[in-house]
Amino acid sequence: MKKLIATLSLILACSPILAENIDITGDVQSRCTINTDTAGYYGNPSAHTLSTTPADGGSKPIVRIDVSLANAYYAQISYPTSFSTSPSLSDTVAWTGSVAVAQTSSSDMSGYQAASTVLNSGSLRQYALTIAGTTWFEVASTATYGQGQSKPFPSGSYKAYVLAECIAQ
Repeated sequence: MKKLIATLSLILACSPILAENIDITGDVQSRCTINTDTAGYYGNPSAHTLSTTPADGGSKPIVRIDVSLANAYYAQISYPTSFSTSPSLSDTVAWTGSVAVAQTSSSDMSGYQAASTVLNSGSLRQYALTIAGTTWFEVASTATYGQGQSKPFPSGSYKAYVLAECIAQ
């Protein structure tokens, strides 16, 4: 009996073990989408200022965020702090701006602005998207050239970006 058990143990120890990896896949669709409702435009109210304020000839960009799952995402929106395209600039550009809730699809979202958090030295604002629905965010941006010495911007085309992201909580 001992010989039989010892023989079977040796046979089993020498037998290759067969295994197979079986894939499990899946796709996750975001329940948060970002759209541009209004493109922004810089007005040039003075030689040293570019501004999205309508009184200055500009247009504030409006970002729409649609959420179909409450308490799953943060919206992070920042106003520009640099130009992505501009003529060569030999001096410093000072940036100011703001991000604010402009409109919501539900009155339950009325506390979003007050509950938001300012990050990244003030240029980034984070909102907890606690209610399913749509929120419109208005972004203001002002660029001033010349370290307070009121230097005129060189002529040319200027472009800056608003960054809007849905971040999973």
